[in-house]
Amino acid sequence: MRHITRYVFPVLIAFLITAGSCSSRKNKAEHKDIIPEKDLISILTDAYLADGMLTLPDINYKFSRGDTLSSYIDIIENHGYTKSKMDRTIRFYFIKKPKKLIKIYDKVLGGLSVNESIIDKEYSKVMGEGQNFWPGKSFYSYPDPDGYDSTGLDLPVSYDQSYRLKFALTVYPDDQSVNPRLDLYFSHSDTAGNEKRSNISTLPYIKDGRPHTYNILLKQKLSPPIRLKGWFINQEESAPYREKHFRVDNIILSR
Repeated sequence: MRHITRYVFPVLIAFLITAGSCSSRKNKAEHKDIIPEKDLISILTDAYLADGMLTLPDINYKFSRGDTLSSYIDIIENHGYTKSKMDRTIRFYFIKKPKKLIKIYDKVLGGLSVNESIIDKEYSKVMGEGQNFWPGKSFYSYPDPDGYDSTGLDLPVSYDQSYRLKFALTVYPDDQSVNPRLDLYFSHSDTAGNEKRSNISTLPYIKDGRPHTYNILLKQKLSPPIRLKGWFINQEESAPYREKHFRVDNIILSR
């Protein structure tokens, strides 16, 4: 019995408590008219989720104990069964097939884990791409439409140890820059003007006149205030009279 109660969650116990005469000799546990295993797993999954929702303060205070029990009954009825049939089913497994009950519970947890994984992935996608912390312009290009080079970056960023930078870059075939690649770094300057840098690994580009999406992880260990400096395309190795021709857009900076 100790092995069973270690695995059976509170919602299941709640069903047993509300079953009434579960220990009565007049109500023997029999394999008659019980809920099919597949439907039982669905009911217990919904009950488990409801139990979790009821732990939230904003929801819990609206329910009395009677309301809480009625919410479990509503779940059973929404699946097309009655409370008495649920009582018989739980009583049967609890008394006659406790090991099978543990396996059913494991299937419930397995389904919840899969759903949690899917939600986590969707949440990460929303947080990663839905919120853009990029503080600069929406695009950068050279030659610049306004007639001057504005491709150098010196932007404030909030304090975080890691970011993910995603952008689309087109380097045109007539670009004359030498070894075009990413050249960005994090910078921190103290009150005396002394600068510390956290360099970002260089990233080689494809020069074929077509947009390519780059997605890189930026890590830094500097103290605030932090600035992001440099260029989307390296300037140091470019000869002064060599013309550059590129465009950067769809820029996303996420935490």
